[in-house]
Amino acid sequence: MTIDRAMVLAAGLGTRMRPLTDMLPKPMVPVAGKALIDHVLDRLAGAGVTEAVVNVHHMADAIEKHLKGRTRPVIAISDERGELLDTGGGVMKALKALGDAPFFHVNSDTIWIEGVTPNLGRLAAMFDPSEMDAVVLLAATAASIGYEGRGDFAMGPDGRLKRRAEREVVPFVYAGAAVLSPALFADAPKGAFSLNKLFDRAIEAGRLFGLRLEGTWMHVGTPAAIKAAEAAILESVA
Repeated sequence: MTIDRAMVLAAGLGTRMRPLTDMLPKPMVPVAGKALIDHVLDRLAGAGVTEAVVNVHHMADAIEKHLKGRTRPVIAISDERGELLDTGGGVMKALKALGDAPFFHVNSDTIWIEGVTPNLGRLAAMFDPSEMDAVVLLAATAASIGYEGRGDFAMGPDGRLKRRAEREVVPFVYAGAAVLSPALFADAPKGAFSLNKLFDRAIEAGRLFGLRLEGTWMHVGTPAAIKAAEAAILESVA
């Protein structure tokens, strides 16, 4: 499937990245000489995305200024200055701009080292709207840099996902990138809500699928994690 539009989440407060985010928004924190959001937008451009909607809230003016003039992809701003709408509500606000076709949904702070085949292209190739409301990119918890949690999902042989139960440990963590169908947002709540609500509904319907990331995912959630990510990137190009 060809996907040419994307939603990039850049409205979060970035509290765990303090003190860096006292001075600049998390999407603009530099990693290996490039702002996190530029890592994401460059990757989307490489996957054939021509238009990206970026939502803004925390230090919105700085993000808008940073993105001004960017043409690959062309940027549209979804303004959440008045109310932070969370991961699901932010998409609902931007849904008209995203159109009627499936689109990429990417966190502005997700970063990975590619394997043989680019992962966004693999997501697009896997997505089947007749069977799926969403396909999410999953990283192996044991092989990810900077991640120490219990994971998010278990994945069946057919790629269908099951949510981690309380006190359970599962093999995969959400890597912050997905292909979503607008159908996922049918009858969605109004205002601020988490995308996880819609993921859970899709799980119950058997319509949430996963794809294992090829390469290395880096969880850049704190200032300390930046050094680990930069070391991994440097090693990958050595």
